[in-house]
Amino acid sequence: MRVAMGLALQESDKNERAIEFYNILSTFDFMSSTPTLFNAGTLHSQLSSCYLTTVADDLAGIYDALKENALLSKFAGGLGNDWTSVRAMGSRIKGTNGSSQGVIPFLKVVNDTAVAVNQGGKRKGAVCTYLETWHADIEEFLELRKNTGDDRRRCHDMNSANWIPDLFMKRVHEQKDWTLFSPSEVPDLHDKFGLDFETAYINYERLADEGKIKVFKRIPALQLWRKMLTMLFETGHPWITFKDPCNLRSPQQHVGVVHSSNLCTEITLNTNEHEIAVCNLGSINLVNHIVNGKIDHIKLERTIKTAMRMLDNVIDINFYPVEKARNSNMAHRPVGMGFMGFQDCLHLLKIPYASIEAVEFADESMELIAYYAYLASSDLAVERGRYSSYEGSLWSKGILPHDSIQLLAKNRGQEFLDMNTKTRLDWDWLRDKIKRDGMRNSNCLAIAPTATIANIVGVSASIEPTYQNLFVKSNLSGEFTIVNEYLIAELKSRGLWDEVMLADIKYFDGGLAKIDRIDQDLKLLYATAFEIDPKWLVEAGSRRQKWIDQAQSLNLYLAQPSGRKIDELYKFAWTKGLKTTYYLRTLGATSAEKSTGSGGELNAVSADGYVIESQFGNRTYNASPATDVKFCSIDNAECESCQ
Repeated sequence: MRVAMGLALQESDKNERAIEFYNILSTFDFMSSTPTLFNAGTLHSQLSSCYLTTVADDLAGIYDALKENALLSKFAGGLGNDWTSVRAMGSRIKGTNGSSQGVIPFLKVVNDTAVAVNQGGKRKGAVCTYLETWHADIEEFLELRKNTGDDRRRCHDMNSANWIPDLFMKRVHEQKDWTLFSPSEVPDLHDKFGLDFETAYINYERLADEGKIKVFKRIPALQLWRKMLTMLFETGHPWITFKDPCNLRSPQQHVGVVHSSNLCTEITLNTNEHEIAVCNLGSINLVNHIVNGKIDHIKLERTIKTAMRMLDNVIDINFYPVEKARNSNMAHRPVGMGFMGFQDCLHLLKIPYASIEAVEFADESMELIAYYAYLASSDLAVERGRYSSYEGSLWSKGILPHDSIQLLAKNRGQEFLDMNTKTRLDWDWLRDKIKRDGMRNSNCLAIAPTATIANIVGVSASIEPTYQNLFVKSNLSGEFTIVNEYLIAELKSRGLWDEVMLADIKYFDGGLAKIDRIDQDLKLLYATAFEIDPKWLVEAGSRRQKWIDQAQSLNLYLAQPSGRKIDELYKFAWTKGLKTTYYLRTLGATSAEKSTGSGGELNAVSADGYVIESQFGNRTYNASPATDVKFCSIDNAECESCQ
């Protein structure tokens, strides 16, 4: 009720709207993000989840960005920083005629700022730094999370992500060379994308060959790609995110450039030296909208209409720690509505995650959510007015998010893009309505991890597959045994649930594949994250990405990773048109103990460490990822950065 009343403060009919908001919150049809739950209806209404910033290439700009990081973190915001414009090591400093030490020393300060300034005294500061693949400091950037080397050039508490242009991926596929530059000598590359980027980049390579560029390095693209994947496996970072689909499919490309994503890789909004992008999040509980084995269109439309109104209200009520954030949010009014409970829906519908039926359900459900969200924003535009930068946007040109796939295909080349473009609903009508009435919000959709609010609601997080059917989860409140209630009910209905079955499921770490008594259809239906071919996760993600104007927090799972598997997986993600990926998960840090006490209780225990030998080209390395790779909703009890 406090949250509902807080979000209705500026409505003309406060009481009626507060009751409307309360009804979808209290029934768990929709849930606002954690900061909104913390602070709505209080004297300090910081309701946003994440902030995105671009760092300028001068000392004043760098330390302004660090100050902004501290202020944003103080008031409980997760941070995404774009550092690509900062000059590389060896670049000339005009004022002193000296040489720059590059990006890395400053990132160490970013890391320590996140540790020193926690989020409102409630949770640790959290930041992710993004760097484009052509930046001359990229090789050292890849090693930020290593536990060896000079600790003054390591950032153990900071997340990192590669911001990869399509041209680099093409060079990897074609096994050609790649050239690294300092942004001080190629200043326009930072703001270019698609074919414009390719033209400028190739021209700079020519200038480098002619001796007209001082700082550059040429290496095989495949060599750098292998190092990216090696570091991703060994340290969990940097994450793999793709610059061009984020920009070419952005509705707001007429007024700026997407230079990075956020802490959880689902927000793709423009940033520059004068604008800090803000993401305001909330998620539909999709499970509550399944009625008699189908999605209830009428209820879903009603929920989304109210949810979009709540998210739009957040923008006006929100407290902004820095003015750049207020200016950006008020001008463009972006929101990020997502959903949770995807795996629970599949269980209800008796659909295995690793199936074409699950992919089709991902497509159908996301199309419905997108249709009603864009319709709701257009209706709000009629009532409240269009967002100020609407004219010139893709919306104003009648290009909806799924239409923008053609823009990506044209720039990338159709041979490098394999996205499904099927539609089910009457998009022609909605396209005409948006061209006529406009949009209230520049962006409407983003699928966040929902780590915390899914716990509150009691459904599976976001778009995640089942981690294990039986495991122990630890957080700040203690340790909890998590069981798959759908599986237990099914086993009971088949007369298979007993103490022996419990012991078997515990012994096999929540997996069913090796339990002979369980029927094959159940093994498929209740396959866990590490038992599913991760290409099914990418395929479902691609179908969702078709409809989403921002991105999605998509974790990928590999039970037995190898260089070849990781290479194929991320190339597949690129060709399927994904904008971003999140964590690569290899093995959980905890599992159910393989014995029961007299009462059948569970204890949390550390998983046995293991060593995997992987081959990348001619390089072999050993790693124990069980304790290195973190994942916000399972392994890291203190991380609630997004939701």
